[in-house]
Amino acid sequence: MTRRPSKGVASPGPVLQTRVIPASNWSKSGGTPFNFSAGWPFIGREEVTPQDSKSMLSRVADSIYWMARYIERAENIARFVDVNLRLMLDLPGGSEDQWQPLVDITGDREWFAERYGAASREKVIRFLTFDKEYSNSIFSCLRAARENARMVRETISSEMWEQVNTFYLMVHDAASSDRALESPHDFFSSVKTASHLFVGVTETTMSHGEGWHFGLLGRFLERADKTSRLLEVKYFILLPSVADVGTPYDDMHWSALLRSASALEMYRKRHGPISPNRVVDFLLLDREFPRSVRYCLNLAQESLHAISGTPLGTFGNLAEQRLGQLQSELAYAHADEIIREGLEEFLDAFQTKLNLTGEAIFETFIALRPKKESRP
Repeated sequence: MTRRPSKGVASPGPVLQTRVIPASNWSKSGGTPFNFSAGWPFIGREEVTPQDSKSMLSRVADSIYWMARYIERAENIARFVDVNLRLMLDLPGGSEDQWQPLVDITGDREWFAERYGAASREKVIRFLTFDKEYSNSIFSCLRAARENARMVRETISSEMWEQVNTFYLMVHDAASSDRALESPHDFFSSVKTASHLFVGVTETTMSHGEGWHFGLLGRFLERADKTSRLLEVKYFILLPSVADVGTPYDDMHWSALLRSASALEMYRKRHGPISPNRVVDFLLLDREFPRSVRYCLNLAQESLHAISGTPLGTFGNLAEQRLGQLQSELAYAHADEIIREGLEEFLDAFQTKLNLTGEAIFETFIALRPKKESRP
């Protein structure tokens, strides 16, 4: 099995870059319905034009979308690091150190080497967790999520804002101490729990309208991307060698993969003993497990159509077309065929198509083009 450098688990592509929306007076639009197709709203007693309305609404939608994505991203980074810590405890003495692969999956190996040198437990944890200059560290993700939440405080619930702020302050305080290094499992468990709390608060306190659907869309696209990259990283980097395939050492890695997705118990209830093909099937194609790629795309598709009003099974814009095609590919895929034809190639193609879907969402709902002047 040939190993290769990862494309970067935390930098999914052009549209998934770090983006924080600058402050402006559009925040007055809190509470305005996110209906892009119906007229234009009134804000207080001030009438706004359709173009101004769409500008305000698209910025609010963008902030909610990225707020959800960044929080989901922070949780997944915590999963990557925590499962590696647990794997280090389970591996026999003298086993190869597994911290460099976590740097490789970010796609920033050279940048890390210039700042930190050789990879070690402490350096990698600081890099992925607290580095303020690295845009995909847990700290940077929460800083961006908090900034986006601040921009739409009048649109989201006060409980959502409080949870985002509490989450950020928890990580901020941990960055100024050695708590994460002294008790890393407790810290990363706290990160995952804080993310789950935000999801729960969002579900129970925010109206399930178009703004809520933009949050769902961001969360599930981010989760689908990270689950695919998690599978890619574990399969191609952490698998020690061909000679280890089928051994208890190999099973340990696959169990670590499932634990990192909180999937081990659900997998065993569905499939029983560890089998690489069944693990791939469960994480990619399962229709019921909430972190599987297929499940995430199904829910993202439902939210996308709820936003546009286009019936499911049809498409009215490029974003719906691309997401529908991607969802259909998974709906009719089979794990044995994927592995036989090349899991690496399948995941590469999937991630590229997911990035293109994200770009289409931005172009369809967020990007605003200047109105062309009519000719006389």
